[in-house]
Amino acid sequence: MADTCDILISGGGIAGLTAAAAFGSAGFDVICVDPTAPVTERDAEGSDLRTTAFLQPAQELLQRCGLWDRLADHASALQIMRIVDAGGEVPEPRVVKDFDAADLSDKPFGWNLPNWLLRREILARLDKLPNVDFRPGVATTSLFTRTAEARVGLSDGSRVTTKLVIACDGRSSPMREAAGIAVSTTRYGQKALAFAVTHPTPHDNVSTEVHRSGGPFTMVPLPDHNGLPSSAIVWMERGPKAQELQALPTEEFEAAMTRRSCGQLGDLKLASRRTIWPIISQAAERLNGERLALMAEAAHVVPPIGAQGLNMSLGDLASLLEFAEARRDGLGDTQMLEAYHKARHTEIKLRVKGIDMLNRASMLEARPLRDMRAAALNAFYSIAPVRKTLMRTGLGTK
Repeated sequence: MADTCDILISGGGIAGLTAAAAFGSAGFDVICVDPTAPVTERDAEGSDLRTTAFLQPAQELLQRCGLWDRLADHASALQIMRIVDAGGEVPEPRVVKDFDAADLSDKPFGWNLPNWLLRREILARLDKLPNVDFRPGVATTSLFTRTAEARVGLSDGSRVTTKLVIACDGRSSPMREAAGIAVSTTRYGQKALAFAVTHPTPHDNVSTEVHRSGGPFTMVPLPDHNGLPSSAIVWMERGPKAQELQALPTEEFEAAMTRRSCGQLGDLKLASRRTIWPIISQAAERLNGERLALMAEAAHVVPPIGAQGLNMSLGDLASLLEFAEARRDGLGDTQMLEAYHKARHTEIKLRVKGIDMLNRASMLEARPLRDMRAAALNAFYSIAPVRKTLMRTGLGTK
């Protein structure tokens, strides 16, 4: 006999677990499955050493989910977004511009947290929700839909009958593929290195992107580690260069990353292992199918620039939750899912295109083109209304 629920969430990454907390807190019966059990300790094998910056609009959603109070004490505020152009002959700053959240409101732009810690705290919240059943080590294997319900096969041999399937199952989403929804994908030939560092100079809640070539070198504030100021690093480079960096001995790698950072925080020292992953841009043709909604990386993938990735996913979640609560009697029906697609699809396409352009600009190798990039940064920053518009656009506010 099949299990039944209101919502089956395929995927237990940060987006999927947050969705489970959101819909569970809203009173829906939720089953969430993921083929891999979450790793919730920083130094454990397989832990996700990337970080996530929750921008201002995400805070209200996290509060509604019962998550913000669990996360606030672990978060590092992002008060200033600093853009450094170092595209000259030598890797040193030639244009430095600060975007200060105080120009918009009395809140920081956002708050940064380690991904492994997010998993730990979200799971603790799910344990408090009796209407949420999280099943790690279980994958979705099949999808059969009719007008009134969906039937999902799971890797443990069981089946779930549900009103709505939410695909949060990554860029190669099994549920999206089962529904036959196409995607368009752009490959940049880049990879990103992610790791944590300590440094002698306090970050002062400044998130810094250093642009030279190959992609941005981004330093995002973390709480102190072993009594020293600490930051999370995402270092994007063309694939072969990234692989070379990944293979360097620790001392050589630390010297290379300090040079690439232009010494913004002093000598950088590794405070974690290094992880590496490919950079792509991807967007689904549609966000909905029969009894199916796509969100997060099943719907869109962007390079890690401007903290857009998960915040776009939380935008999906906020929209989907709004439509679900407004149509509890019609949960998962065509009207609800068409409205969700219409509300999100155009914005997603615009953001994917915008981040694609920023990434390509950051990859520039030719010196004249890098000079043009620096001039554009100078010009945009100097016009106050344009600067504020860029900040609001990045936050996803009006």
